[in-house]
Amino acid sequence: MTEVTDKVDQAIARFERVTRQLDARDGPSREAARRERQRLNAGLGRTATRVAAAVVVIWLATVVLGLVRPIGMFGFLAALLATGVVATALIARGGSRVLSAPAPAPDLPNGTMVERFDSYIYRSRAALPAPALAELDSIARILPPLKATLSRLDTLDPAAQDARRLMSIHLPRLIERYERVPAAYRNELDGEGKSVDQRLVEGLAAGRAALSETCEQLARADVAALETQGRFIQSRYGESEVSNEDAPST
Repeated sequence: MTEVTDKVDQAIARFERVTRQLDARDGPSREAARRERQRLNAGLGRTATRVAAAVVVIWLATVVLGLVRPIGMFGFLAALLATGVVATALIARGGSRVLSAPAPAPDLPNGTMVERFDSYIYRSRAALPAPALAELDSIARILPPLKATLSRLDTLDPAAQDARRLMSIHLPRLIERYERVPAAYRNELDGEGKSVDQRLVEGLAAGRAALSETCEQLARADVAALETQGRFIQSRYGESEVSNEDAPST
């Protein structure tokens, strides 16, 4: 009876552990999907604005030209054709940006780089193995606070340089090189007995640890700055306020 009870307890504990892991994985995944939808909606809005502005410019030019010189039916058709071509080009350009999420450019501002990297790793999920998705979820969990911190720093700030290189060069290059390996070769072991999938997961884990460390260091620097400012105000004004309160009134 005791053995049966122990097995039941072990099964329950294993179930709870797996459930916690799934919950932790689903949380960052849902948040990453929500952020990607927000970026998608913003991109579609910008594309619609550009199309509307282009149409207005074309038709204003057509009206002005018609006031100066009659354009006739062919001129009207030419304006319609130009409107269609420009609108199609802008929509196609915006659509290609939505469908593909390239790695962030190295010269982007800090906040924009974090957003582009967030979109890049979200759209890379489909091409990566299941063990790598847990690392992507862990990275995605770091990005919102990292963006809030990095957005206040200059792009040349030494504290931001490692994070910028990871997001724009090292981690995207790791993912792209993994995607180039044919699926049939990904289970082969290298000289250290590790497969391509294992190398990918280890590289993502190292990048995640580095980003987490950067985020933590910057947050601690902010806390230290707040503490220093608070002590300064207390030392500069605290004693004078106390002495003024204790002073007898005349």
